[in-house]
Amino acid sequence: MTEALLLVLGLVLLWLVLWDVFETIVVPRPTPGWFRIGRYVTRYAWRALRTAADWRGGEARDRWLGLFAPAMTIVLLFTWLLGLIVAFGLILFALRGDLSPPPPDLATSFYFAASSILTLGYGDIVANEGFARIVVVASAAVGLGVVALVVTFLFSLFGSYQRREASVVLLQAKAGSPPSAVVVLENLARMDLIDHLPEFLGGWERWEVEVLDSHVAYPLLGYFRSSHDNLSWISALGAVLDTATLVSTTILDVPRGQAELVIALGNHLVEDISNLGFHRGIASRIAREDFDAVHARLETAGYHLVPADQAWPEFAAVRAGYETRLELMANFWAVTNVSWLGSEDPLRSPAHVAPRSAAEASGAGQAQAPLEERGATGK
Repeated sequence: MTEALLLVLGLVLLWLVLWDVFETIVVPRPTPGWFRIGRYVTRYAWRALRTAADWRGGEARDRWLGLFAPAMTIVLLFTWLLGLIVAFGLILFALRGDLSPPPPDLATSFYFAASSILTLGYGDIVANEGFARIVVVASAAVGLGVVALVVTFLFSLFGSYQRREASVVLLQAKAGSPPSAVVVLENLARMDLIDHLPEFLGGWERWEVEVLDSHVAYPLLGYFRSSHDNLSWISALGAVLDTATLVSTTILDVPRGQAELVIALGNHLVEDISNLGFHRGIASRIAREDFDAVHARLETAGYHLVPADQAWPEFAAVRAGYETRLELMANFWAVTNVSWLGSEDPLRSPAHVAPRSAAEASGAGQAQAPLEERGATGK
């Protein structure tokens, strides 16, 4: 009876581990499931690290949080290997009569399972009968397979991460840090690149497609942080969506079709990722006075605009489709959120242009500090 119970427990655990590996790495789509080992490990590890990092604060906080995603790929590998060792250890202990010498206890059986999974092959314990031999060979094959899958998974994650971050860093030159839609539009007007707005938004539509496909399929990508201060893929997405929203609701004489496509796909992106559970905290909304300030800045930059009283209701309605989810996601991952009015304008820094005159400086809108990150814990 004891052997039968151990055999069943081992087989159930083996199935859970292999199914989790399959759904996490092999299946390129969200797989909620009723029980996922990797999901619970990631969720509770993030909670613990967020608590410790918030307690430390300062640069240590961001450094700790930046290590989480790369470390989790290693933690998941060891978690799966540990699960396989326990599962095969239980199975082999149930079949200890077919082993020579028979393991005297579970600890010895776990040792034999580990040496088989890791293909060490010391030979101090040998399988003598058919079924036990099959189990030992299967453990070695499964161990090698899981390690190979995780290595492939790691390269795939870093490839997607680098493609995501290339566009985020490139946006910094036009949008500031944290990125801001009003800074983007001011800089495009200043450089006489307003006609390139549809092309600019088209590039970000393709970026949205790739992020939607990769981050929904492999949610661990959301935990990878930007290597640059005051940047995140969430803030970049928010700045681009704000730019598209201003184009589609407030700015005249600029084609709106591409902006509407970016908004539609952006709403799809934030909804799908948010539905995976990556949202927590308190969200705020843009105030009317902030919109009026942006309206005045865009008018100063030379744009022809819909009157503020007419544009505000439509702008608020379109932005409502993504602003709350986007801010909650930023809170969950503790990353920089979008700066609405812009905290800096890189193209106006001494490295790019000559200092402005006093008259030019007095005509520019005042910058506002970025939205404060609100403390949030993982789901």
